[in-house]
Amino acid sequence: MTHDPEQPAGTPDREPTKPFTQPYPTSGAGGYPGPSGPPPSGNPWFFGDQTTTLPVEEPRETPREKRRGRAGVVGGLAALALVVGGGAGYGGAALWNDTHGDSGSTGIFSGSSTPATSTSASAPAGSVQAVAQSVLPSVVKIEVAGAQESGSGSGIILTSDGTILTNNHVVEVAGTSGEIRVDFNDGTSATAKIVGTDPLTDTAVIKAEKVSGLKPATIGSSDGLAVGQSVVAIGSPFGLDSTVTSGIVSALDRPVNVGTDDSGNATVYPAIQTDAAINPGNSGGALVDMSGKVVGINASIRSTSTSSGEAGSIGLGFAIPMDEVKPVIEQMIKGQTPTHARLGISVQDVGASQQSQQDQGNQDPFGQQQPQQTPGSSSPFTSNGAEVRQIGSGSAAQKAGIKVGDIITKVDDHQIVGSDSLVATVRSYRPGDKVSITYTRGGKTSTVTLSLDSDEGSTKS
Repeated sequence: MTHDPEQPAGTPDREPTKPFTQPYPTSGAGGYPGPSGPPPSGNPWFFGDQTTTLPVEEPRETPREKRRGRAGVVGGLAALALVVGGGAGYGGAALWNDTHGDSGSTGIFSGSSTPATSTSASAPAGSVQAVAQSVLPSVVKIEVAGAQESGSGSGIILTSDGTILTNNHVVEVAGTSGEIRVDFNDGTSATAKIVGTDPLTDTAVIKAEKVSGLKPATIGSSDGLAVGQSVVAIGSPFGLDSTVTSGIVSALDRPVNVGTDDSGNATVYPAIQTDAAINPGNSGGALVDMSGKVVGINASIRSTSTSSGEAGSIGLGFAIPMDEVKPVIEQMIKGQTPTHARLGISVQDVGASQQSQQDQGNQDPFGQQQPQQTPGSSSPFTSNGAEVRQIGSGSAAQKAGIKVGDIITKVDDHQIVGSDSLVATVRSYRPGDKVSITYTRGGKTSTVTLSLDSDEGSTKS
């Protein structure tokens, strides 16, 4: 299904967030710009509210024309404030160089010393230390060089012969003619090729060449996560490989919208929210539970900055839940084109989003002019639910009797708080799954059961 990207940073009624879809720059001064221009008026299958969530990327030197703002770390996470992140990245590099000179310098701490050491035996079971020792060999740094830009991100080893999971926005910089290099935890590296990409879930699979004996990550389940549960994030923020941070699960099923693909389909997923520090370059890395099992793919962050540039962590990071994308990953590994579930409708937020549509020229998802809203007809506040604007002919929604103007409030037991929420929730299912849809019409609540459509063979989802 399709969906509008979040609004540009700084819109009055939204906090800016955006996906860091660019690699860490190796030259130049660009940052992840985010979707260019104002959000589309709608899309053929889903229409959503407008906030900005960006994938985290490291600052780059070459500006990226495709998206608004400055490009950032390829494997970056979606972040609101790219400028802050970029500044912090460069400033941090300068400070590091100033305070970590060559070994020939003298001072009160320049004498010989015994470095701290640790062994797996000394790490208490279930501790961050034990998790790091177990998972670090299974997480890689990914460097990408495209025709006009370059950057870096992170990845998760799936097989001993080099199959690696990462974010689509990490590798998309390579395009069709770029190069990808994987840096392993033991200091070795290898070139890699793209196996498959899926912009709608922001996932990708690559294959490192001529490698063997790698340690695959243990894939866990995201369905059993609980708010407050401890988690660890591992990746290469700002190009600093093998970095470990820890925190908790702050929220679950958080709808995160990081933009749209070339066909206008939205990248929206029901994210795991965490306060574990996630920064540009962490994108594609692992979010693991305290048993060392991968439960999510770090992909975006929210920041306070509304200027273009790189953003940094403020304790609001988002990971793609593993259980939602396992089928898509399996399809990519098999060389298949990923498919997604859809209702076949276009939706918008209830209330304030109507005014947003008016401000955008009253265009519907199919490019047709819509009637002007009556002055004062839209509330300054949104209400829970997703209002149906368009229904595709022959779609699952039409067959179930859903009509334009209905407000969808629940999918099975999932509460729908807005259009992004509906898109993310439906994306968590597979084509053909039976779901119950609860909606209101004229103040009356009804529930229907339907089988979700597939976007197979369609440019719209």
